[in-house]
Amino acid sequence: MTTLSVQNPTLADMAKLRDPDGNVAQIVELLDQQNEIIQDITMQEGNLPTGHRVTVRTGLPAPTWRKLYGYVAPNKARTAQVVSNCGMLQARSTIDKKEAELNDNQAAWRMSEDYAHIEGMNQEFAETLIYGNEGTAPEEFTGLAAHYNSLSAESADNIVDAFSGSGGDLTSIYLAVWSPNTAFCMSPKGGASGLKMEDKGEQTISDANGGRMDVYETVYSWDVGFCLRDWRFGGRIANIDVSDLATIANAQKLINYMIDLEERIPNLGAGRAAFYCSRTVRTYLRKAILASVSNQLTYDTVAGKRVLAFDGIPVRRVDKINHAETRVV
Repeated sequence: MTTLSVQNPTLADMAKLRDPDGNVAQIVELLDQQNEIIQDITMQEGNLPTGHRVTVRTGLPAPTWRKLYGYVAPNKARTAQVVSNCGMLQARSTIDKKEAELNDNQAAWRMSEDYAHIEGMNQEFAETLIYGNEGTAPEEFTGLAAHYNSLSAESADNIVDAFSGSGGDLTSIYLAVWSPNTAFCMSPKGGASGLKMEDKGEQTISDANGGRMDVYETVYSWDVGFCLRDWRFGGRIANIDVSDLATIANAQKLINYMIDLEERIPNLGAGRAAFYCSRTVRTYLRKAILASVSNQLTYDTVAGKRVLAFDGIPVRRVDKINHAETRVV
């Protein structure tokens, strides 16, 4: 059972609030089974029809050491406005009407056939949440990697250069602290949160030669974006050379890198904190910690599920984190 957090709602929480008939909630649960990151993300409505605008503090006012009868110079904080945009993800499922009518429970059968489309959107969302970049793909939203992609940027304070890897099989471990004040996903202002299913019912489609066929059509759409409101509450262990992890000594270095990144977060209790890595990296990490004298890896039971955690922080598997990342310099 999901515990509803009014202050920091997950995608599943928002779906259950927005959709009383349960359709969207059911789909979110299907996504949750395939992609662990869905369990963590904070979801909220944006303040723009196309996304969300936030004001971030870029500088603090300088105080003055004064003496008797000395003056205090006026000063003020510096701020900037940042807009995070949403992307529009959509899929259409068409099923031959005759085939659908051959099944006793037509609605359930159509849903089972549509599952491939839902899984495809799930994987696309996960990949964009990590690697999306509006600079190279304007129709997407910008994800975590693009926020931590330069060792000379301000956010470099939260990038750990692991091994200084330079091979052709580089990957990363990402960390995010999810909350409305740190990092969250959003829907456009006035829009639905999460995957939306629209049953178009019976439709007639044509092929290139004018042939016609009756089908049942379902449209799935997901208008969603990502906002990193405060880069200090996220980070990246970059330049991990996957082939090097086969050596236990190198794999054990990941433990120290994860501690390094934890210590760069101002307050891990500011939201839901979680690490994200590929299946291969998580496998090596488990082996490394098991070989270590100090075992910081635990399994906790949360809502009936076994959750892998490092130092109390969940370690989530995201299959869309690849092993062909560009080296962060």
